[in-house]
Amino acid sequence: MTTVLHDRERSAPPTAVAPRRRRPDLSIRLLIAASVVLVAVGSVLPLAAVLATAFAPDALPRYREFFTSSVDLTILRNTLVLGALVGAGGTALGFLFAFVQTRLAVPGKRILHVIALVPIVSPPFAVATATVVLYGRRGVISNGLFGIEYDIYGLDGLVFVLSLSLFPVAYLGLLGMMRGLDPALEEAAMNLGASRWRILRTVILPLLAPGLVAPFLLLFVEAIADLANPLVLGGDYTVLASRAYLAVTGEYDTTSAAIYCVILLVPSLVMYFAQRYWLSRKVRTTITGRPSGNVHLIRGWARWPIYGVTLFAAAVILSIYGTVIIGAVTRVFGVDNTFTLDYLKEVIVGVGREAVLDTVTFAAIATPVAGIFGLVIAWLVVRHLRGIAAGLLDLGGTLGVAVPGTVLGIGFVLAYRPDRYFGPVEVLPSLVGGGALAGGAVAIVLAYVIRSVPAGQRTAVAALTQVHPQIEQASTDLGAGPLHTFRRVTLPLIRPALLTGLSYSFARSMTSISTIVLLVTPETKIITSQILSAANTGRYGVAFAYCTVLTAIVLAAFAIIRITVGAGASLQRVAANTERQNR
Repeated sequence: MTTVLHDRERSAPPTAVAPRRRRPDLSIRLLIAASVVLVAVGSVLPLAAVLATAFAPDALPRYREFFTSSVDLTILRNTLVLGALVGAGGTALGFLFAFVQTRLAVPGKRILHVIALVPIVSPPFAVATATVVLYGRRGVISNGLFGIEYDIYGLDGLVFVLSLSLFPVAYLGLLGMMRGLDPALEEAAMNLGASRWRILRTVILPLLAPGLVAPFLLLFVEAIADLANPLVLGGDYTVLASRAYLAVTGEYDTTSAAIYCVILLVPSLVMYFAQRYWLSRKVRTTITGRPSGNVHLIRGWARWPIYGVTLFAAAVILSIYGTVIIGAVTRVFGVDNTFTLDYLKEVIVGVGREAVLDTVTFAAIATPVAGIFGLVIAWLVVRHLRGIAAGLLDLGGTLGVAVPGTVLGIGFVLAYRPDRYFGPVEVLPSLVGGGALAGGAVAIVLAYVIRSVPAGQRTAVAALTQVHPQIEQASTDLGAGPLHTFRRVTLPLIRPALLTGLSYSFARSMTSISTIVLLVTPETKIITSQILSAANTGRYGVAFAYCTVLTAIVLAAFAIIRITVGAGASLQRVAANTERQNR
């Protein structure tokens, strides 16, 4: 027996012996340190400042006031109701478009697909501004065509606007899942005599259950965290995000704002991590590399009502974004349709020129930083860290999207205001471009980076998991260092995914408002802040001009990335990061 064991030991391959764990390379330790510093400065410290303010001894009695106040409880209920309705409405609309794409034999699918992606590249409240013009009390459609003075402000308007703005997230996720379902299951049900409706109810929907719950939870989080649309269209319907914003800007009560942020943070984090949990429970046994059957598209009369509803939704989307473009070049859309370039001139060469240049500059700086750190964090988590360390760094990188933008923005104000460290004085005006450390160029760029890192991080994680570690191991076995291996071997393999994530980061930076609205100073102007100001003062032509210019800039950036990467950076892949970053 001893001889046999000895022979087996001699014949065992070298890989059978557990290698001695070596200390990470110096470059790896520096990258870990840099990533930790970024996460700490950009996410952890602002969040800690909010929590410290909200749980200070003098703030604790206010929780009793909140939960005994009918007004505050109504605000909390409004927030949860809005999230639930937008989650349901946006998911249903996304499923409708995905069902038409994958299960109906109808024309114009490619056009419908492009229309469904349009909200990805537009400012978050472009839909709200156009909705007021089209469907408000004096709206071109509601009052002009039907003679109805409909009050679009409030819950119904918010649900309508947010559902149209956010449904592409659900659409892209469900589209991928429905294309991945094995058609053999549907064929078996058809052979047993099941109707199309019964197949949908008993086969498709149960298999898509995780895919339906995940976007619902994500849309719930996005809806309750949104700030711009409630400010433009909320009316008397107050939610936690807008209430926290007003507490800072109108009442100068940072303690109350922090308390509202904490209460908003609880459902946001619970739903966000529940969404990630549901995504991890996807039914993968029905998804195969080579489906064992062909999808039998619905060709009967039942397809036309479904197709008609989808066309109606697409027409509404086109009418809204058409209003944005036409409104930018007409005197008063729907009242005086005289062609004019005054609004575009004001934005491009007039007073808005500074906002355009500042926004593009800040986004151009933040995008590569966010892309590089997103890639580095993903590489460290997948290849070089294990256990708790990997989990904490991965969590820290995703805090930028898990924490509502309003909470992060108020956290920046609380964490980095000068009087917090130096007393009631103004410091570092040249560094940040303003009189307060919490506002100005540096703070805005940092906020852009933190909000955009998760997109590149999740995209890079998905790409790295498809690259076998032995490819990199072969390089290190030949004596190459980790960074050299990453630059010469790993990066070329995941470059398309990286640049696709960069394009999404640029779009997110250009259209961000919730986080940076409190960081803007007179010396730093941002397009989205200018749009919000114009919409609130009724200057819709100027708001539409800003939206048009912003969308054109984002599309131009997408075109540049597509030219650089080729087919690897299609608009569909860019938009798909909205869903992929939350996996």
